[in-house]
Amino acid sequence: MSSQAPHPFPKVELDTTQIGTTDEWRTARLNLLAKEQEYHRLYETILAERQALPFVPVTKDYTFQSIDGPVSLKDLFGTKSQLIIYHHMFEPTADEGCHGCSFIVANFPDLRHLADKDTAAAVVSIAPIEKIAPYKEKNFPAIPWVSSASTSFSYDFHAAFDERSDHLPSEFQAAGGTNPTGSDVPAFLVFKLQGGQVYHTYSNLSRIDNLAATHLWLDMTPAGRQDEPNGPAFKTPSEYAQEGRVSGRI
Repeated sequence: MSSQAPHPFPKVELDTTQIGTTDEWRTARLNLLAKEQEYHRLYETILAERQALPFVPVTKDYTFQSIDGPVSLKDLFGTKSQLIIYHHMFEPTADEGCHGCSFIVANFPDLRHLADKDTAAAVVSIAPIEKIAPYKEKNFPAIPWVSSASTSFSYDFHAAFDERSDHLPSEFQAAGGTNPTGSDVPAFLVFKLQGGQVYHTYSNLSRIDNLAATHLWLDMTPAGRQDEPNGPAFKTPSEYAQEGRVSGRI
């Protein structure tokens, strides 16, 4: 057990202007419920359109580096026909990956749940496996995590940018951004394996934070996500371990 002082949990103060009666709460809640129901109807439409996106054949043979040696994109499927890849920011010269990306990985579902739905998952970074390995082992030893350093994979799917990048992804264009040459970004990529052919079916390069279950739970509370500077940064599993805070306990 760590000898460090107890974690200084932030205190969320109640906004007294929000204090009301049960009737006021019920009226406000019913108004909000109508908006939530409309949101869910729209979301169901979005889901249907997402799942109906065209399957684009992947024509390159990508080979990644894992702790155990080289693996192909097909290898990452294992015995499954669907593959979700989270692109974790990790600069090639850095000793640690992006902590925000690690927070997303810490929010991954139990991979057994995905496996039962014919879906595999893996993490990919542009850093060499020699950099990834120690960080992975102390934080996410059970998560498949490979390096794309020896391939153009991250650049081809717009999760990294250099002279190989052919154009600015629409997510950056819509935000008025500029091509972040020489850098990498978080990305959520989905692939389908059918008839021996790998297909790219979906990409998300924006609002990755909505993939974190912790955020969705906090969204239900009065204080919300308490993002910095309004709250403390989330920590990596190894940082919690250093404080003696065992997984599943506070």
